[in-house]
Amino acid sequence: MLQYEFMRNAFAAAGIASVVSGIVGYFLVMRGQTFAGHALSHIGFAGATGAVVLGVAPLWGLIGFTVAAGIGMGVLGERVSGRDVAIGIVLALALGFGLLFLHYYTSFATQATALLFGNVLAVDREMIATLAVLGLITLAALAVMMRPLIFASLQPELAEAKGVPLRAISIGFLAIVALAVSESATIVGVLLVFALMVGPPAAAQRLTTGLWSGLALSAVLALAEAWLGIVVAYHTNWPVSFCISALSALGYFAALAVPARVR
Repeated sequence: MLQYEFMRNAFAAAGIASVVSGIVGYFLVMRGQTFAGHALSHIGFAGATGAVVLGVAPLWGLIGFTVAAGIGMGVLGERVSGRDVAIGIVLALALGFGLLFLHYYTSFATQATALLFGNVLAVDREMIATLAVLGLITLAALAVMMRPLIFASLQPELAEAKGVPLRAISIGFLAIVALAVSESATIVGVLLVFALMVGPPAAAQRLTTGLWSGLALSAVLALAEAWLGIVVAYHTNWPVSFCISALSALGYFAALAVPARVR
């Protein structure tokens, strides 16, 4: 399997995106903002299709729209968690714009399918380098704001009383999520971002209560599911995104089945 360059590229790209998604997704699940993260991926679809129409790499359009949307959601502060209807309307509108672009530029239908469902087997070395740089930026930004982010996530009232800028933390974190979503979408597509951003972190939080052990387990689970998904797809000829999504769901259901006393 590894004698093919495209398979080696797939493993490298999936490894980078899954580790970043597992770590960032852990905080996304902990803060109860999974729907906001899912919305960012849909919003990014309009940016990616618009970039294709303009002759720009879809990844940059995806990043531009998701970061802008993440900052916008962050400006709303903690109220985002109570405004699912508004978020749903925004993401539906974003998908509508994506479809509008495709309506006038039907020749990009194949690329649109790759955006929606991912195509990790088409990743080249240039894309791997881009993902690596984005991954380092994402994790570095998360490391800088990790302590106030944890404080604001676990004890928001006390954090606000201590002078922690909750809105700034929310804006910064959702911008970080936007970058992670863009990387994850490259692997599994915008419709299946939950596979890497939510499945492994949710399973990790079911299995361990420690922060550092949870982060490590989330990253390991995401990496294992991404790589195993590629292996299964290679031997079965099934879509890679389906395999990764199925393994993510199985991992979470298996975590649910673990008795509380074992955790």
